[in-house]
Amino acid sequence: MSRNITPPRAQETANAIGETILRRTLRRHAAGVTIITVAGPAGFTATSFTSVSLEPPLVSFCVASAASVAGAVQRADRFAVHLLGPDDAELADRFARSGVDRFAGTAGAYGPDGLPVLTAAPAWLSARIVARHRAGDHVLVVGAVDGGGVRREAPALLRHDGAYATAKRLPSSPSPSPSPSPSEEGPGTAARAGRRGDDGSAPPVRSARPARTGRRE
Repeated sequence: MSRNITPPRAQETANAIGETILRRTLRRHAAGVTIITVAGPAGFTATSFTSVSLEPPLVSFCVASAASVAGAVQRADRFAVHLLGPDDAELADRFARSGVDRFAGTAGAYGPDGLPVLTAAPAWLSARIVARHRAGDHVLVVGAVDGGGVRREAPALLRHDGAYATAKRLPSSPSPSPSPSPSEEGPGTAARAGRRGDDGSAPPVRSARPARTGRRE
């Protein structure tokens, strides 16, 4: 019985084409900029953070398998995610840079398990890791939210078309309905303002305007 087997070289070509398409297309996708930290301390800038579930409250992010922080993430039991504002572009750049002490000069607090929480971020969540899944050249990490809070209201720092941007509400957009923010001490609920639709679709995209500082690619 014969089977059609794709030659390795043809598969490599297909993968290269797919990577090019993905990179070019994702430049049109505005993604929230966050900093993920784990005990060590270790941390990195990520745009892959997203909510997964409200019941139970689950969130996730991805880390490259070859990243310098990959080992620390694999060993971690918990992580903190910091949602950044337009004043945090320099902080995001530092945590994306290799070969430097990313925590130097960064105000933060450490929990009893050594989990670092950056106090400069407008909002943050902490989560207990419940699953890790290898996905291509990345590892997908899923966590159950167990704490967090909103320190101050600020527009979100975004990454769009190779530069930093920030969210700006459209004139026709309805005002957000009030919702409780996660507890500073104990288990919290995911922010309902970012809740996905029943079909898994994301909320409507807000327009973006350039932030005060930007990173070149």
